[in-house]
Amino acid sequence: MDNTLPADDQVGARETLQARQVITEAEFRVVDVSLVVLTALALFYTLYFAAAIILPLILALVLSLLLDPAVSVLHRRVRLPRMLAAAVTILLLFSVIIGIGYAVSVPAAGWIARAPEGIHVLEQKLGFLRRPINMVQTVAGEAERVLQREPGPAVPQVTLSQGSGVGLSVLLGTRIILGQMLTFVVMLFFLLAEGDTLLRRFVEILPGLAEKKRAVQIITQIEKNISQYLITITAMNMLVGVANGLSIWALGLPDPLLWGTVAFLLNYIPILGPLFGMVLFFFVGLFSYSNVAWALAPSGIYLVVHVLEGETITPMLLAQRFTLNPVLVIATLMFWDWMWGIPGALLAVPLLAATKIVCDQIEVLTPLGHLLGAATPAGPRKEARPGGSAPWTPA
Repeated sequence: MDNTLPADDQVGARETLQARQVITEAEFRVVDVSLVVLTALALFYTLYFAAAIILPLILALVLSLLLDPAVSVLHRRVRLPRMLAAAVTILLLFSVIIGIGYAVSVPAAGWIARAPEGIHVLEQKLGFLRRPINMVQTVAGEAERVLQREPGPAVPQVTLSQGSGVGLSVLLGTRIILGQMLTFVVMLFFLLAEGDTLLRRFVEILPGLAEKKRAVQIITQIEKNISQYLITITAMNMLVGVANGLSIWALGLPDPLLWGTVAFLLNYIPILGPLFGMVLFFFVGLFSYSNVAWALAPSGIYLVVHVLEGETITPMLLAQRFTLNPVLVIATLMFWDWMWGIPGALLAVPLLAATKIVCDQIEVLTPLGHLLGAATPAGPRKEARPGGSAPWTPA
């Protein structure tokens, strides 16, 4: 700044320069926020329209973290080659899935076939609700008649001829599903067979030894924590399925294996899954018992099992470390269900838990991890020795 200017002019020039700096910083902040928003929109757009490719890969990655301990046991203790151990694990997994699916398919088809006559059973046993239902039907009928009186645009009549159209659609859908299944199985096999090879390659490209050790520590802790979370949740869901199956058997209701499997699967979807399960078990009791009060027994036992598991046992096993914000859980369920359907709903909570674990391990993202779930216990945080938790030492 020119010192030959009068004092008032120097003050004015200094204020003008400061104002320009503030405006420039504000413009940079707006640009940064805009870039973040555009990047997020581009990411969501890609995830939505590339679901046929991305979804099998994410499913394989999540399942590999769950199955990796079994592969490690076969590789280190049974002395099987890593690739053979991965193949045996995948074969055992699909054998169990196919066996349970075959066992529950027949009773499930029977319940579906009984659905039409079940409507009459509901009308008889829930007769006290007939009057409110009739009122709703009357209002709906009046609204439909009013809408039909209003002139609307002419709807063109399209005649569909039977032939290759339906068959082509079925063949195309089958090809897409088989392609996704093949992608999933191949990706899962190589993720389990290669082990930490990808981690090695990633660490080798880092410039310094300190960065390599820090990367190994973070990635190893993330893999360990996510694997521990998935194993714990799966084990507890299995216990929930067994407990509900045994309760159905003890009550003398048919198909305990089917309803135990349903309880196991629904428990992967928190809040919404158990709510749907309570309604479903109530209808099962309603179809099986003549007394409406007895029909509440399966649903009540299901609720007690869920409360014991979800509010006591699982938080105790996870040591309050992976508890998630229920509002964000519901929002995540809705988002991923809209994005990817039922597979997205099943992946919603594991993805949210993985995001929290990653944020807790990276110092810059710690506030986001605190927002996603409960805070970690207070006290000094013990840092692991660099590379101490890693299965190998970077070169």
